[in-house]
Amino acid sequence: MNSKTKAKVVSRELLVPFILITSLFSLWGFANDITNPMVAAFKTVMEISNAKAALIQFAFYGGYATMAIPAALYVKKYSYKKGILMGLALYALGALLFYPAAKYEIFEFFLLSLYILTFGLAFLETTANPYILSMGSEETSTRRLNLAQSFNPMGSLLGMFVASNFILTSLQSDVRNESGALVFSTLSEVEKAGIRTHDLAVIRDPYVILGFVVILMFLVIYLFKMPKRKDPDHTIHAKDTFRRLIANPNYREGVIAQVFYVAAQIMCWTFIIQYAENLGITKAQAQHYNIIAMGIFLTSRFISTMLMKYLNSRLLLTVFATGGFIMTLGAILIVGMPGLYCLIGISAFMSLMFPTIYGIALEGVGEDATLGAAGLVMAIVGGALMPPLQGAIIDLGTVGWLPAVNFSFTLPLICFVIIGIYGYRTLTVHRK
Repeated sequence: MNSKTKAKVVSRELLVPFILITSLFSLWGFANDITNPMVAAFKTVMEISNAKAALIQFAFYGGYATMAIPAALYVKKYSYKKGILMGLALYALGALLFYPAAKYEIFEFFLLSLYILTFGLAFLETTANPYILSMGSEETSTRRLNLAQSFNPMGSLLGMFVASNFILTSLQSDVRNESGALVFSTLSEVEKAGIRTHDLAVIRDPYVILGFVVILMFLVIYLFKMPKRKDPDHTIHAKDTFRRLIANPNYREGVIAQVFYVAAQIMCWTFIIQYAENLGITKAQAQHYNIIAMGIFLTSRFISTMLMKYLNSRLLLTVFATGGFIMTLGAILIVGMPGLYCLIGISAFMSLMFPTIYGIALEGVGEDATLGAAGLVMAIVGGALMPPLQGAIIDLGTVGWLPAVNFSFTLPLICFVIIGIYGYRTLTVHRK
């Protein structure tokens, strides 16, 4: 306890590099959470089903699954800095592709743009997470990563703010009549075409601006001298590394837990709008509830990071998974505003999960950390696979006596059970 308390999370000589790399966490947080509300926006403006609109998440998080291992191999061969620069370049390219996507008004073009954008995010996450872990002693590594990850929801909050105040409120396709029905669906094809052009331009602009911000960040990182990896070995022994990682139950189960955590997070934040709409709340108003959820998430992240100074991170993970399960159960069974409040409250318990699972899973993997990190970033594919399934459930309208949107949160409920099991096993089985 004493050594853990006295050990520095970040040394003075690494403070500036730590701040620069930590700023990247905000960049991908912004991309994540400006994109989540786009599922509802594209559903309306492109007149598609919830299931098809959720392909936004399939493309976004599918990019992580595609590029995580190539990114890890690239970083292993070259350096952390070059991995970050490649990530920023791909990020900027994907964001700027929103301009031609909006011009041609093709939904699949938007999907491709997001897919390429997340190639960049895969590079950034595969590089930045282990880079942060390496900036100090192993005993403070999980706390250090939780601290860096605390700035991720700051970017997320900004992304939500932009989505709420500059996108969703400006969408002409979301205007409703006095009875609450969408006016857009009653218009002629010519009128719809004009509104569609306007709304896709509204969606486009923040991404294009983001692309230029990322280019600026690229130049800053390029010009700044960053610390090099402690082990200069650039040889790649992928087969041996994967064999060791797969044989490690703590790591193997950590990847599985991470798949279900990311799935739960994306489902809870993506479909909060549909949940609120079912209660008669507009998209723009519903996004305000999403912002509240992210504020709770951010506050809880800082609190849980502080608690880790005194409490076992494995115990906290288990307790928080139990809390997430209880709140999700409330969101399913309670129809009305209290159910929405439960859905918002889930964010308090999700706050520590990603970095804590990440840090625990990589404990003791040594030189295999780079490819091990790739496996944990690939786990983000959970955010690609489950949201379309939840969207398909929501499209059913009702399931038994429950609104389908309530019932659809059975999927995140299952996710929290699996995370809780992993937390408990890290406390008992794996620690021994």
